[in-house]
Amino acid sequence: MTHKEMIEKVLTNIEKVMIGKRNIAELSVTALLARGHVLLEDVPGVGKTMMVKALAKSIGADFKRIQFTPDLLPSDVLGVSIYNPREMEFEFRPGPIMGNIILADEINRTSPKTQSSLLEGMEESTVTIDGETMRIPQPFFVMATQNPIEYEGTYPLPEAQLDRFLFKLKMGYPTKLEEIEVLDRAEKAVPIDTLETVVSLEELIELQKAVTEVKVDNTIKSYIVECASQTRDNPYVYLGVSPRGSLALMKACQAYAMIKGRTYVTPDDVQYLSPFVFGHRMILRPEAKYEGVSTSEIIERILMKVRVPVDKVQLK
Repeated sequence: MTHKEMIEKVLTNIEKVMIGKRNIAELSVTALLARGHVLLEDVPGVGKTMMVKALAKSIGADFKRIQFTPDLLPSDVLGVSIYNPREMEFEFRPGPIMGNIILADEINRTSPKTQSSLLEGMEESTVTIDGETMRIPQPFFVMATQNPIEYEGTYPLPEAQLDRFLFKLKMGYPTKLEEIEVLDRAEKAVPIDTLETVVSLEELIELQKAVTEVKVDNTIKSYIVECASQTRDNPYVYLGVSPRGSLALMKACQAYAMIKGRTYVTPDDVQYLSPFVFGHRMILRPEAKYEGVSTSEIIERILMKVRVPVDKVQLK
């Protein structure tokens, strides 16, 4: 079975539960293969949690859910050392972060201190507790959900944590026909309960390794860096995309190219993925908000401005 066939089995499996969300499923799998993480932002009830569960079931992963609330503590996420009087020593009881697929549900409903407890794990795949550093089992993938910032009782994520997410995505409402199909499928059974594992964890790790073999031509790298550089020089942008953002875009393009069955990255990959990678990494100046200019508009203008290296890129 080829890499593309394995990925297609996962996507088809997810579509048994998520109707009309093929693009979100593709982007989620792209982030997983690129060893990145995803932030899903949308109103409640559009299927954010179901997407994560479907992905975890499809690959037979150890699924952990963290329900973020205002009173949640960092130890509730990472774990805690508890004294065992019988053994006369402390025993570490791991928290839910010690899993493969982590659903950080409504992450912006908890305090910044607890939000930041995810930082080390997302970046280094390790957690440090009481001075001891422990590895998180691989593969490790965090899909966080959040309600729009305008909602009551929410805390905006700090920039340092936003930068740890490869993509920021929005689910959006289904069409009327799609919503009717959701009702039809759920009339007599819960679709998520019928999902089976279609790709093993071992096969997924092999796919992650294969992503690094996807060719990125030097002209594509220059194209990515120029797009990122333009965000730093834009008059509407207070803080542009960092080098970590450029690296994130390149890795995402490699994974997306493999999903599409290619062994090389094209300029189209860069253009398609840039809004999902760059959007949440930019902080706009006040005048941008006054004039109604959004990050997506700025990225669109940059992509139109920067010359596409079609004539020089070596595709094979």
